[in-house]
Amino acid sequence: MTTGPERLPFFVYGTLRPGEANHARSLRGRTASEEPARIGGALLYDGPGYPYATAGPAEAVVHGALVRPRDTDYDQVRTALDRLEGYIPGDPSNLYERVTTEAVCPDGRTVRAWVYLAAEPLAARLRATGTPLPSGDWLSDPAARRPGAAAAPDRTPDNLDDSSRTEDPSRTAEQV
Repeated sequence: MTTGPERLPFFVYGTLRPGEANHARSLRGRTASEEPARIGGALLYDGPGYPYATAGPAEAVVHGALVRPRDTDYDQVRTALDRLEGYIPGDPSNLYERVTTEAVCPDGRTVRAWVYLAAEPLAARLRATGTPLPSGDWLSDPAARRPGAAAAPDRTPDNLDDSSRTEDPSRTAEQV
């Protein structure tokens, strides 16, 4: 798993996609380009107002967008996205890990990118009790687009709660 400071674009699949609430808050006016893309080897699960992605079988696909921050904004964007995802490099209590992936663009190009995937404790709970989104596309899956789903809560869903985890309101679990 690579977690270094490499300046890669970000693959986003939920509330950070263009047109969604966290895109407006964290990315609007700070990107050089945005384009549809997909990643393989990942599964998408429904969450309360946002999806979770986990590592999955090679044939599994998650649809989203490839977002390239402007060079002048890159460090600030990465910091903002890490904060939004509650990710701190090397922290064993992370709910999500920022890892590299290969995103595939509509024209067939593959681009190395960062993606936030559920860390193993959360991924295990999702596999055991979560609701997978068969389409792999949060925006087009009718089960995921419930009324009022735009704002993400500041904790994991009740069926995924981990009572051993200390809630820290500065580390929200909003997913891309």
